[in-house]
Amino acid sequence: MNLEEFRACLALKHTRGIGPKTWREIVSSYGTAAGAVADVQMWHMRGVAGKGQVKRFLSGKWEAAAERELQQCREKGMRVICLSDSRFPEALRNIPDPPLYLYAHGDLSLLMNPGVAVVGARRCTRYSTEVARLLGRELARAGITVVSGLADGIDRYAHLGGIEEPGRSVAVLGTGLDLIYPARNRDLWERMSEFGLVLTEFPPGTQPDGPNFPHRNRIISGLSLGVVVVQAAIRSGTLITARLAMEQGREVFVVPGPVDGPGFEGSHQLVRDGATLVRGVEDILVELAPLLQKRYPALCGTKTVQAENKPARDKPAGLTLTDEEYRVFTHLVSAGKQQMESLGIAMDWDSPRLSQVLLMLELKGAVRQLPGMIYEVEAGCRI
Repeated sequence: MNLEEFRACLALKHTRGIGPKTWREIVSSYGTAAGAVADVQMWHMRGVAGKGQVKRFLSGKWEAAAERELQQCREKGMRVICLSDSRFPEALRNIPDPPLYLYAHGDLSLLMNPGVAVVGARRCTRYSTEVARLLGRELARAGITVVSGLADGIDRYAHLGGIEEPGRSVAVLGTGLDLIYPARNRDLWERMSEFGLVLTEFPPGTQPDGPNFPHRNRIISGLSLGVVVVQAAIRSGTLITARLAMEQGREVFVVPGPVDGPGFEGSHQLVRDGATLVRGVEDILVELAPLLQKRYPALCGTKTVQAENKPARDKPAGLTLTDEEYRVFTHLVSAGKQQMESLGIAMDWDSPRLSQVLLMLELKGAVRQLPGMIYEVEAGCRI
């Protein structure tokens, strides 16, 4: 932890009248919070804060609260990632109201992965929990990190689906990092902290007060390329997350429920408002493919396969493949149709790894699946 930078962040956060949008302006202008605090007299001249905000900062009334939070952090040995830190996720940094810092426990490398949020009701149907777990598993199997809020219901099952697969899962809390809420999710919290990542912007000891959760939700959507709503009532925190996602320019996806099913009214409203209907993980990955290819080229590929005589909407002129995808593709070119089990033996790969690669090849239009889990190269594709 950069102590000087964290102190400066605490000073900004605990100054009344200075909020997230101003934090972003100040830190963006100076590059670091420490640099900004050292030049507070010039904030108004630089157009990053008003005279009243400068005056409140100079009063020093923030000092006691900032020192108290710093002491709590030290006592509990917490890791902190500040807004100016290179490890701070770029997507979250660029929302209108990013957190000044995040407390973190777990694998920080997950912040470099593409993320997709899977959110929904705490009180939900069995159908919805099964869908949440399936989507979480399939997204993480494709290398996407599943983001959610560690709540009961949909959040829990989305995390459970993602945590066992390569993309893993990130939980964003509405409490301090030292509290487990709800307490019955202790088993999940422990798995997430060991194999995934747990984050919060709230200081140690923060209780699960209602206003905290909308603040948390902006981080969930901010970390993600898109937000998948599995089940939402007409007035719910899930709809707040979806709205925040739209405001942040994120894609919003909705899993449909029974037409007359209670608890799905909000989901159906989102569909009417233009959210993308989800029938399976392929709908999500296809929609996000351009963003994945642009922002995460290492995930999406390094080699090019040509696709000839195909309509532009179905096949691009060139397909970028990762090394693993290229290996499977070239094997299918030379060997012809292969049953998945035989292909796994030929590659010497386990089923989850092979499934992930085949799914991405299907989405990119390089191979297709036939009945009986048989795969072949799409007509017109060549090395």
